[in-house]
Amino acid sequence: MRSTDAQPESCPVLKTADIISGKWTLLILRDLSKGVNRFSVLERSLVGISPKTLSERLKGLEKAGIVTRKSYPEVPPRVEYTLTSMGWDLIPLIDHMRDYGAKWLTDGRSDAPVRADDDAPGA
Repeated sequence: MRSTDAQPESCPVLKTADIISGKWTLLILRDLSKGVNRFSVLERSLVGISPKTLSERLKGLEKAGIVTRKSYPEVPPRVEYTLTSMGWDLIPLIDHMRDYGAKWLTDGRSDAPVRADDDAPGA
């Protein structure tokens, strides 16, 4: 048994999942990686997200060190969000999820999953 198995709080997979598992979080990161960085633009790009939820997710990502928030003393106020190095390191994960979804979770997939009983004699 690995030491992380005995102590779930030190498991890197669990820690990462805690950061990115909230609804909308991965889509926020995806959009930030494409250069979308203002609250209003993020809100428009994420159809269906409430301003409260977007604000909460961005605050959580900032607290986790995934994004930075910069306010500009302008009228009207301007706030921009950018990915940190920690945030950029999550983007390949999102890219892999996109590839996986395109391969396995679309209607036109070419390789249907094989069930264990499909290989049984007479199946």
